[in-house]
Amino acid sequence: MSEVRITVEQRNEFGKGAARRTRRAGKIPAVLYGHGAEPKHLSLPNIEFARAVRENGHNAVLTLDVEGGKSELALTKTITSHPIKNYIEHVDLLLVRRGEKVTVSVPIHVTGEPGPGGLVSQELTELEVEAEALHIPEQLELSIDGAEIGTQYHSSDIQLPKGTTLQGDPDTMVVTVSEASASMEEEAEGEESEGESSEEG
Repeated sequence: MSEVRITVEQRNEFGKGAARRTRRAGKIPAVLYGHGAEPKHLSLPNIEFARAVRENGHNAVLTLDVEGGKSELALTKTITSHPIKNYIEHVDLLLVRRGEKVTVSVPIHVTGEPGPGGLVSQELTELEVEAEALHIPEQLELSIDGAEIGTQYHSSDIQLPKGTTLQGDPDTMVVTVSEASASMEEEAEGEESEGESSEEG
């Protein structure tokens, strides 16, 4: 993951009105917290931050050049987007240090195709791991190529990069491969029986 440097401004106004004014100016309201320090209210440049997330994922680590202050290293912790208009409303940033380990959720990318007649069900889309702040994987790959019907993949089956450790239950189900034809037949039978019962009524 590449290190991204962004120049940010300190915010002195708070509340919904101030947040709206910040967004109108093409910036995103943000709060930087962690390591027992007083939370800092910042505004991030919209385009640069959106690019950083697009290129580095939701766990992007940013070097923040705070105007009138020292640079801070921060992990993108929470991004709140508008539910309808899809713009970023607010960002929570966590202060980190080089070499420090952080716990994050990383997307699981399933690759390959199962064996003949196999239907893939992905039960888990993200895996919680602990990794060094500057070496967070963008995604974790799980190959199911040629997997036979009845195969199950758990959290512990996902290969983690060196220095990254699994958090949580290693037996959590990630992917199951079931028989496609059987489940389709069951659906068809269910529809037929529903049709019969409605005719009887």
